[in-house]
Amino acid sequence: MRIVVLAGGIGGARFLRGLKAAAPDADITVIGNTGDDIHLFGLKVCPDLDTVMYTLGGGINEDQGWGRTEESFTVKEELAAYGVGPSWFGLGDRDFATHIVRTQMLGAGYPLSAVTEALCDRWQPGVRLLPMSDDRVETHVAVTDPETGERRVIHFQEYWVRLRASLDAEAVVPVGAEQAKPAPGVLEAVAAADLILFPPSNPVVSVGTILAVPGIREAVAAAAAPVIGLSPIVGGAPVRGMADKVLAAVGVESTAAAVARHYGADLLDGWLVDSADADAVAEVEAAGIACRAVPLMMTDVAATAEMARAAMALAEASR
Repeated sequence: MRIVVLAGGIGGARFLRGLKAAAPDADITVIGNTGDDIHLFGLKVCPDLDTVMYTLGGGINEDQGWGRTEESFTVKEELAAYGVGPSWFGLGDRDFATHIVRTQMLGAGYPLSAVTEALCDRWQPGVRLLPMSDDRVETHVAVTDPETGERRVIHFQEYWVRLRASLDAEAVVPVGAEQAKPAPGVLEAVAAADLILFPPSNPVVSVGTILAVPGIREAVAAAAAPVIGLSPIVGGAPVRGMADKVLAAVGVESTAAAVARHYGADLLDGWLVDSADADAVAEVEAAGIACRAVPLMMTDVAATAEMARAAMALAEASR
């Protein structure tokens, strides 16, 4: 079975670990979000790609879900001693090595897709990891400064990490997406897939940013394979992170049914909601999307594998 997954960071990576357990013989291609990418200290940092790579390769910090295990922060401390910022984005020493290799390869003329393949040669994640695009795309968020009343646009990482989404997001813009092209292999993987999955990643700044690259949404909509999504909203709140903030920015309620409608029946064939949101099933099906209620908390790999099996079962039923 050929499975394509559109994935963000922590939620997408943890879902992939369960998917691999549920379908160990599947050929899995992951299209990773690069809208969270940022340039820091002269280095190209790709948080979502790295989180998938580290998680599936056994190098992730399991407690926080991002960054390297057994990490140290000597370089970060030395940069702070020099007064060099930003101090709010903490790169560990082991993590720095990944970004140095990536930046050197990009500087030598290799595209991000080739660089990602080379990095995965070390980590052996057991999936084919593709960036959504080799072109530069960065998600920015419009906010109003509470002290000055001035409206400004900041990088998503500053909004998410430094501000902890404490301000209302007034708009979310994937800068550069309209001019970007899908990375090599992305459209081909979608067209050849037997199943396409939207994991419980952020529907606006993770999966939504991937779909914003011209050609990807159209390819998913035209694919012969069933497209199944899993709700990142349980009981009216995000399972992890602050997705409700960016959902509000695009006029979507923080409910499992509203997110399904946001994706739309032109993309989704099926949608899984948590058992706590069983009353949303009828609403989702009224929008033309098959729906089932199952446990959606990724408490461990076994529970996540059951989620993946439920998604595959819904796909089979919707063929």
